[in-house]
Amino acid sequence: MAVPASGVGGVLVVLDGVTPPAGDDGCVHSVPWFTARLGGALTELSASRRDLTLTDILADAIRRTADAHRASCDLSHVRTPQATVALARWDAEAVEHLVLSDSVLLLESPEGAVRAVLDDRLDRIPQEVLRSHAATDRLRNAEGGFFTAAADPSVAARAVTGVTARSRVRAVAALTDGASRWVELFGQGDWADCLAVLGKEGARGLLDRVRTLEARDAEAGGVRRWKLHDDATAAYAEL
Repeated sequence: MAVPASGVGGVLVVLDGVTPPAGDDGCVHSVPWFTARLGGALTELSASRRDLTLTDILADAIRRTADAHRASCDLSHVRTPQATVALARWDAEAVEHLVLSDSVLLLESPEGAVRAVLDDRLDRIPQEVLRSHAATDRLRNAEGGFFTAAADPSVAARAVTGVTARSRVRAVAALTDGASRWVELFGQGDWADCLAVLGKEGARGLLDRVRTLEARDAEAGGVRRWKLHDDATAAYAEL
């Protein structure tokens, strides 16, 4: 979601809930329940608490969400509901960004150059390891593995963060890994090309392109992806 903060400011938040394999995750709530609460807390805090860094805001949002189901659920379970995070906030002076796990944040300069902000820890893990639920569980929110927003506020310190002068950012976009397939899996262009599609066709245009590529890949035997579709979300804002 992208919402105004105040004046010339704004906030952009994109989450990708992590769906656990079938079985117990220690929680009576769904992943959509979790992401709705985490996303709401991130949006509200980013807009109202300009005195806090995005790292502090993510930590607070995780804590609030954990408190909402701490009494009913086992939050120590490795598969407790969790999500990736892509977050941006801007005002007249600066654009702040934060990325945790495999969502992507794109920053476009006034000259058209596009910078991708990535948390590549998940990419460093071999695909054959990730196909094993047990192996993935050992690496989830653990040293040498990868990190997501779950129940531990301290994970916020693991996020990739930065600040760019507002005058150096013309547009910002966030994509879940299902949407970034257009670049990362199917190689239809680079990040600048991807942002151009978003600017011209909107999020629906990019996602329709991804779904068409997935369908064609399936017809060809699906050799380039391990599941046909992935949840795909994109948000784009011109500053």
